[in-house]
Amino acid sequence: MKKFKRIFVIVTDSVGIGEMPDADKFNDKGTNTFVHTAERCNGLNVPVMNSMGLGDLAPILGTTKVAHPHSYCMRLRERSAGKDTMTGHWEMMGILTTKPFQTFTDTGFPESLIKELEEKTGHKVIGNKAASGTEILVELGEEQKRDNSLIVYTSADSVLQIAAHEETTGVPELYRCCDIAREICMKPEYFVGRIIARPFVGDNKTNFKRTPNRHDLAVSPSGTTAMNILQDNHYMVSCIGKIADIFNQVGVVKTQKTVSNKDGMNKTIDEAKNHDFEGLCYVNLVEFDSEYGHRRNPIGYGKALEEFDVQLGELISVLKDDDLLMVTADHGNDPTHTGTDHTREKVPLLVYSKSFEHGTYLEERDTFADIGATILKNFGLKKADNMIGEPIEELLND
Repeated sequence: MKKFKRIFVIVTDSVGIGEMPDADKFNDKGTNTFVHTAERCNGLNVPVMNSMGLGDLAPILGTTKVAHPHSYCMRLRERSAGKDTMTGHWEMMGILTTKPFQTFTDTGFPESLIKELEEKTGHKVIGNKAASGTEILVELGEEQKRDNSLIVYTSADSVLQIAAHEETTGVPELYRCCDIAREICMKPEYFVGRIIARPFVGDNKTNFKRTPNRHDLAVSPSGTTAMNILQDNHYMVSCIGKIADIFNQVGVVKTQKTVSNKDGMNKTIDEAKNHDFEGLCYVNLVEFDSEYGHRRNPIGYGKALEEFDVQLGELISVLKDDDLLMVTADHGNDPTHTGTDHTREKVPLLVYSKSFEHGTYLEERDTFADIGATILKNFGLKKADNMIGEPIEELLND
């Protein structure tokens, strides 16, 4: 007998809560996204997360320790080797990644890769560095439009992005070039998690603008996930934000793209209010990471957390007695740390249900995969042989 009919998992992308034991190997010793953001903001006003037990997890300025009978709180460690989006999300759904995806943040892509891309696409490549997707259009957009070249750039994630003008190059041609890049980047020496087509429009650098025709080419998960098992057993797997791209559409029943954290939460609230389904609603809110973490903007990060907290309260108000809500993260991105990369951190897990009566702080768990394992056990399903993680029994026995 399933305890919860609908399970909502919201990933606050990059909202870590303290260094992992091996953080020194990643040059991330001393990082703590939540704590340091709160310090820079002179405290965070997050009453909803505070009421769910956030104050039990770390000395976050602005939070307090309170009784929270309707919620359980804990920290999760990452077992996989890495600190990127795909590794974190895959682990939540049961996948252990032993070899991290490659990043080319500091050096750009190897000349051999660029040369092969130019030869196979017939376009000159410009850029080839880590850059903001909007700033690189200001820098190189006019040259791309003039010469019909390809702007290739990366970020702190394992990603190769190609920007091209929709009228000069055309969306089908850009997609063709990205298909070629995906094939090249399957080689072990270049193995990159995602290729992203970034079409743009506009006349000059003052008005270039990216369009909704973004197209992601990810690698599929390396084994069966909790999402596959839910789908195979006719449960809903509703994905909001970039979840479907992260899993390369594998295990996805329904997907909705988002333009902001606010939009993502609005779609999640709508899902809770208006859609009667059995299964999982899996949500990614990317702006914490993309807009504030990588850009090392702790004040903006803190404001985004406070805005999320308001909408989290709105979501909770429309949840039913047999709904379960999990709020977590996929890695850290301490906006006070050096560089622009993700940070190797533990993540929070706040779990709420109106049916809980004995909510409390729980000891730290050793993998994100306990989320997926708990979801499967709730629906009476068994994990595949390749999957890691154990159910959080307290959530199913309260």
